[in-house]
Amino acid sequence: MADALIPLLEEVRGCRHCEAVLPLGPRPVVRASSTARLLVIGQAPGTRVHASGIPWDDPSGVRLRAWLGMTPETFYDVSRIAIMPMGFCYPGRGRGGDLPPRPECAPLWHPSLLAGMPDIRLILLIGRYAQQRYLPAWRGSLSDTVARFAEVPAPYFPLPHPSPRNTRWLRQRPWFEAEVVPALRARVAALMGE
Repeated sequence: MADALIPLLEEVRGCRHCEAVLPLGPRPVVRASSTARLLVIGQAPGTRVHASGIPWDDPSGVRLRAWLGMTPETFYDVSRIAIMPMGFCYPGRGRGGDLPPRPECAPLWHPSLLAGMPDIRLILLIGRYAQQRYLPAWRGSLSDTVARFAEVPAPYFPLPHPSPRNTRWLRQRPWFEAEVVPALRARVAALMGE
């Protein structure tokens, strides 16, 4: 049976809405299916992901999959896991790293994509941009939100960005590896039936 999301995904991948301001041009990166149960909402593709077209195809993805206790084969099984960033294209580089995700993407595409994924049971909100959009009532810092993950309403699960640039953040917060990662793995394993 053909996935009803295919025409929408083709439209998203053909998006040229921000073409004039994207330094490497548009290359929307998204993976979704109507049968997916887990949704990963990150920030925006970096240069490596822009080049490959494969989301989380970088050191951040290696760390994220380790947090999830998941093999690449499982992570990239689009029938089970959808990947939808806040910004679908590489936004460019600023003084402190990559620029924030383009603000047009989420309002333009997220509602339609979410509507086409009725089986989503767990949504990972990776980084503050995803958390600000999907947890607008939570006014604390990213650290506070992640530390209070158990209080966050279902289906959301907040995480820091797994970028190597955040290694210091992770070292300064040993509770993340000790408490949050095991809870995350348990939720994911239960969802995936493992």
